[in-house]
Amino acid sequence: MKKSELLHWLQAEYQQWQGLLEQISPTRMDQPGVNGQWSMKDLVAHLTGWQPRLISRIQAAQRHEPEPPPPWPAHLQTDDEINAWIYESNHGRSVHEVLDESHHVFQQLLTVIAALPDNVRIDPEYHLVWLDDQRFSASEFFDHFHDDHEPDVRAWLARAEQHELRPVAVP
Repeated sequence: MKKSELLHWLQAEYQQWQGLLEQISPTRMDQPGVNGQWSMKDLVAHLTGWQPRLISRIQAAQRHEPEPPPPWPAHLQTDDEINAWIYESNHGRSVHEVLDESHHVFQQLLTVIAALPDNVRIDPEYHLVWLDDQRFSASEFFDHFHDDHEPDVRAWLARAEQHELRPVAVP
């Protein structure tokens, strides 16, 4: 896979993601129940929250520097601890702020991928970018969403649609 193909794939995935988000009103973005207590806004923050680490790791590998520290407190080690920190760090933010940050972070990822050499090794099946002996999943955001969260989001949207279509009893 060429770098340009990876960029095209990422942009196509992002357009689908944006299309999904456009189906949800800003008011509903804050409603809990998408994934347990999480709202759609919380889910967007969760997915976005992991991306700065990927971006900084790719940048460090490109410059042949050691792996940078994570954007969360260093004492957090498990995914559950990190996810809880991301949730707490973002839950009080507005939908607008979370969506803007998500867009900005995605643009950063595109910029970092675009800055890679044209002959960078990319695994076409898993969208893995290889820099020397390190590999990075450029599709981490979308793969995690599709594998672990999309079924919950689709079910939540279907429940909401079903609720909206129920006839209202007229007294």
